[in-house]
Amino acid sequence: MGLLITLIKAVDFVVSSLINLYFFVVLGACIVSWVNPDPYNPIVRVLRQLTEPALWRIRKWMPFTFIGGLDLSPVVLLLGLQVLQMLISGILWQIPALFAG
Repeated sequence: MGLLITLIKAVDFVVSSLINLYFFVVLGACIVSWVNPDPYNPIVRVLRQLTEPALWRIRKWMPFTFIGGLDLSPVVLLLGLQVLQMLISGILWQIPALFAG
């Protein structure tokens, strides 16, 4: 049982780290969008390539996130990432209970 718990801790850490990393990428893309940067800057291009697919889907499924010229899709994405992180962590920690019986 100790090995299983160690494995779950490791998977939870990796998944949480990846979600946190993407959280900060989205946050960085939001901050960069406020200053109207050069679209040919490599950092700006990478941030847009990493965030636009998710933001585009949110804008498509939830058109009400664009209110009066203000795009709230990054806020929805950031909240969704936090919910996803909590759900995955909760599900992972349910696994030992299945084996304990």
